[in-house]
Amino acid sequence: MKWKHVILLILILSGIPELMSQEVVTGPTGNNLLTNLKITTELYFSKGIQDTISLPFFDDFSRSGPFPDSTRWTDRYVFINNTYSTGQLTAGVATFDLLDETGSLYEEAESWVFSADKLTSKHIDLDYPAADSVWFSFLYQPGGLGDAPEPGDSLTLHFWSPDTETWYSIWRTPGSESGPFRQVMIPVTETQFLMNGFRFRFVAYGSLSPSAPEPAMKTSGDNWHVDYVRLDRNRHHADTVLHDVAVTLPVRSLLNNHETIPLKHFRQIYLSEMGSAIPLTYRNNDSIIRNVTRLFEIKDLNTGTIVHSFSGGATNTQPSSTVSYNAPLFYTYSITGPDTVSYQVKSYLITDEFDPKSNDTIVYIQKFGNIFSFDDGTAEAGYGINGQGARNAMVAYRFRAYAPDSLRAIMICFNDSYQNSNQRTFDIAVWDNDNGIPGNLIYLGEEVMVEQGEGINGFHTYILDDPVYIDNIFYIGWKQRSETFLNAGLDLNTSQNGRQFFWLNGDWYQSQVNGSLMIRAITGPRLPSTGIGDVTTTKNLVHIWPNPVSEVLNIKPDDSFAASGSLSHIIYDISGRVILRVSDVTSIDAGTLKPGIYIMISIHRGSVISRNRFIKAG
Repeated sequence: MKWKHVILLILILSGIPELMSQEVVTGPTGNNLLTNLKITTELYFSKGIQDTISLPFFDDFSRSGPFPDSTRWTDRYVFINNTYSTGQLTAGVATFDLLDETGSLYEEAESWVFSADKLTSKHIDLDYPAADSVWFSFLYQPGGLGDAPEPGDSLTLHFWSPDTETWYSIWRTPGSESGPFRQVMIPVTETQFLMNGFRFRFVAYGSLSPSAPEPAMKTSGDNWHVDYVRLDRNRHHADTVLHDVAVTLPVRSLLNNHETIPLKHFRQIYLSEMGSAIPLTYRNNDSIIRNVTRLFEIKDLNTGTIVHSFSGGATNTQPSSTVSYNAPLFYTYSITGPDTVSYQVKSYLITDEFDPKSNDTIVYIQKFGNIFSFDDGTAEAGYGINGQGARNAMVAYRFRAYAPDSLRAIMICFNDSYQNSNQRTFDIAVWDNDNGIPGNLIYLGEEVMVEQGEGINGFHTYILDDPVYIDNIFYIGWKQRSETFLNAGLDLNTSQNGRQFFWLNGDWYQSQVNGSLMIRAITGPRLPSTGIGDVTTTKNLVHIWPNPVSEVLNIKPDDSFAASGSLSHIIYDISGRVILRVSDVTSIDAGTLKPGIYIMISIHRGSVISRNRFIKAG
């Protein structure tokens, strides 16, 4: 069943069988990191030869993403990352995730199989005789940390013939359960391909979950990961060994408990919070023992000064083995200057001359500012409470202030939802501590709207109406106003370590999901009003009248949207329940609505452009 794979985890609360609400984890329905880059894809599928490159062609995607290297590839549909796969042989993979170059679901995404992500090479000079033994190879993995593709889904490889100007299907594998990376070797022998102007492309075919209980749970899923793509002469069918020692996993925060922490608080606990090691994971992909030297460096990016560097020594690494090395760290970030500072932590290897060097280095940026966070900034899944009894459900995440401070805002990464189905209201909440669980409700911001973030990594900042005094343990989160899944981002690469809780039917329960909820706390001085991020802000790009209304509610979009079409409107009642959906209309019959307060969300090309509140008179 598709739903079996899309919902990674459904935990029914044990001991309270009368409840039908559930903690639910799904695959993501969008990639906010890409959405907020706002980069337009430019495709080069013309018949002429452009930017022809020479052999060898090689890419292991260790170059920083999130898009493919434009010197080798002509499109941006895949996501270059180091967090979605498992057991990768080098740092970085190309992930096919059913999301387009903006990080959104494809317009044609549905429950039946459709053509989704593509990864297309530039033109390559392949004008060689067949005797030169040209071979194409790559690694692929279904699923990884994401959703495993179904048997009806597939990953395919096509070759382009400059002679016939046609794409030919060369290789295909159906969807399957998640597993290790597998290598594919393909000889290039036909003369129609051995020409100047040759190209190749990968195409993923996938589908959304047909049996998801509601649209907000329809996810991208059907993940494939491709790595170590190589095309060259003088190869053979047994040329499968990767003569390469490479870094594999990303470096995380050097702090013991936080990804980021405000400087004011770090200064209070720096001796206990600073980690005692820099973790480095690398792999010898060769068939022989290789000698590796490990080096480490920390740079203050505010001054450009290297503040600490040392060697982890040289060691012999066995063939086909992975090494997890914790380099002893005798250093503490010494921060005496500005309130905001960043450090670059670089770990790198010295390997043999013939090794590819692009995958020998891994970098992490340690930031100090005014934010508490535990997640790494990338959502591999979505989290929420769903089902009967979830209307008043609450979710809370534990933080700790190490000095008296003011909580000014809460950041939440909400995943994009299929057909904008999670565009509804909820309440922002803050609690004090009651013996290790959320206690008294000390702040409630009512009727705020689910928003996809406009800042980096898709976090939306909800500025609190009034500051909340914090000292020691506090909890931030939300209270639902409906039974609908809100689909908040979940980082599967970091642990919540017992910090996450949810409330149902009068009791708090510790969450059983793996991963960190992508919610952050902003502290310190008062934040400037942005006109967008404030909890109470309303965008007025669509105008409505009269208000209050008895019979007909008139709708007029701003002139910039009036002629562009594809403008849809969703009307919610005060509890967040969807009452009506309409598209491209100039008025709505409000006579059928019950007297009360309603919210109308207007959506243009997948983005919310306006929120209006109106009263239906009796």
